[in-house]
Amino acid sequence: MPTAPPPPRRPPPASARALLRRTGTALLHGLLPTACALCGAACPDTLCAPCTTQFFGAGGDRPARCHLCANPLPAGAEAGTATGPGLCAGCLLHRPAFDATVVAADYAMPLDQLVLQLKFGHRLAHAALFARLLRDAVLERPGFVLPALLCPVPLGPQRLAERGYNQALEIARPLARMLGVALAPRLAWRVHDTLAQSRVAPAQRGRNVVHAFAVADPALVAGRHIGIVDDVMTSGSTLQELAATLKRYGAARVSNLVFARTPPH
Repeated sequence: MPTAPPPPRRPPPASARALLRRTGTALLHGLLPTACALCGAACPDTLCAPCTTQFFGAGGDRPARCHLCANPLPAGAEAGTATGPGLCAGCLLHRPAFDATVVAADYAMPLDQLVLQLKFGHRLAHAALFARLLRDAVLERPGFVLPALLCPVPLGPQRLAERGYNQALEIARPLARMLGVALAPRLAWRVHDTLAQSRVAPAQRGRNVVHAFAVADPALVAGRHIGIVDDVMTSGSTLQELAATLKRYGAARVSNLVFARTPPH
């Protein structure tokens, strides 16, 4: 007679699964010890605690920044709130298309090396670190309202094929989970390949990205608060053009969530 099939195996309870994950993670760290990406000291994460404190500090240690573009404000200036002051002279004179910018750090030594390692060195583990630090900056921003949707800055087809991944999307994925915000990885796309902004003179960067973007699904944008995710903000021309495009498609508000901001020269 045929034997009865064995009863289906039940998955372990949530507490057991959590214990297995912690045990596996501890075992992996023991077999493959990690080192701090900045100082090289042994640590269980991408950055050690002293480097995290030194370069990112606590919320109260963050410099006052312009509410719109995240450039540093003069000493003694107030950062403002989501609806209050805290604007730099440039944004007061020429208000950008985006409505807010949150950054985790300045794009300066040695943190710039972390960005370059992610962007050109395939150090994809840095993306989760950037997302965590950016989440902290977002949650510490007074009065900041979370976007309804995250949109990574898209790469052109040629650059995406050369690099193999979009660093903005790699940051946006964990950031969306951490903030509990929906991610639309293909919401925006590049109409045509543009030169890398780093290879364009500052005065020409705005012209380089004019009409560079389009929106794949306007219904996802109309009347909503969209968060643009990127690794670095330098002149702001790319974010300005993408925000203007989203506004043309009916976005009610656009906020930039960027890991690092290049200080003004």
